[in-house]
Amino acid sequence: MGFIEEVKKELTENIIPFWRGLRDNEYGGYYGYLSYGLELDKKAEKGCILNNRIVWFFSNAYMLLKDPVLLEEAKHGYEFLRDCCLDHENGGVYWSMSCDGKPQDTTKHTYNQAFCIYALSSYYEASGDKEALDAAYALYHVIEDKCRDRDGYREAYSREFVQVSNEKLSENGVMADRTMNTLLHVFEAYTELYRVDHNEEVGDRLRWIMDLFAEKIYNPALHRQEVFFDYDYNTLIDLYSYGHDIETSWLIDRGTEVLGDPVYVAKMSTITKDLAQNVKAVAFDGHSLANECDKGVVNTWRIWWVQAETVVGFLNAYQKQPERGDFLEAAKAEWAFIRDHQIDRRSGSEWFYEVTAEGEPDAAKPIVEAWKCPYHNGRMCIEVIRRGIE
Repeated sequence: MGFIEEVKKELTENIIPFWRGLRDNEYGGYYGYLSYGLELDKKAEKGCILNNRIVWFFSNAYMLLKDPVLLEEAKHGYEFLRDCCLDHENGGVYWSMSCDGKPQDTTKHTYNQAFCIYALSSYYEASGDKEALDAAYALYHVIEDKCRDRDGYREAYSREFVQVSNEKLSENGVMADRTMNTLLHVFEAYTELYRVDHNEEVGDRLRWIMDLFAEKIYNPALHRQEVFFDYDYNTLIDLYSYGHDIETSWLIDRGTEVLGDPVYVAKMSTITKDLAQNVKAVAFDGHSLANECDKGVVNTWRIWWVQAETVVGFLNAYQKQPERGDFLEAAKAEWAFIRDHQIDRRSGSEWFYEVTAEGEPDAAKPIVEAWKCPYHNGRMCIEVIRRGIE
């Protein structure tokens, strides 16, 4: 069985059936927690990021496979977003809902607004439902009018859009005023919105964000992105986030392709090539990718999303540089690691959250939680199939 055939089998026979099985037909959306022991908690909170990403996933799986069952799943998720997750009084999308669809954590985080735009844009393309596109633009204006200042995007707000501290996107012992991660996923969301509607105001914002990446986020001396910042873009920690660097390398390339502006293709391609090359040289052991390096200490856990983004990032790097067959071989080697170690072959499961470099799973981490969803691994499968490289 070839590379693409194996990946398509994983998508259609494992990932899609698993997430269809988490559908909540009583209260809407998808269940929010499955333990390592495969115990489903139907009373767990439903993260809006989780449900946004599921809508995006089923929309794109439908557009790839043309199975109407997948569009029906996307519609089910969309209706939960529309009816429960969106704040129709104050604008924006909540952080999480209770199991029965009532607001639980009413934080309005810029990162989460972006993922809802991402989901709504794809659902609009899949369904043709203009209500979803209108909702995406309403969130676009929330971000632009309430979450942006002259230098970038701020992070976290209360229900009424009063700024609050950024615990949700801060890690590694720092409290960040700005993050690379939020900026990246605003860019990703705006790329999708521009792709489905070609609004030039959104296109200009994509250019502005790429300028921020080039001038504030990317560190050419260290061949990485900085991750956590104060308001003036002073970096707060010596951190290589290998997964974000490889993810950024292909998401920025995707954005320049969608925008079609040769000035930004030229400006950003040097950066994206450097990020991919450094990740491969420093963090890839020939089989899988380390998580991060914090102040010189490497975290060697193999996280599910980092492994998935590595496949796409290396495949993208090969497509941009066809003479670099080593990137293609690295993508295939990473897939082999995922196939043999990251995928949980127990009945009723999906992928392990994290495994050691030798492939031993961490039994303390659940199979599903607020961040653990089909966005990264499902997207990896979709990208491999669409790119068509054996």
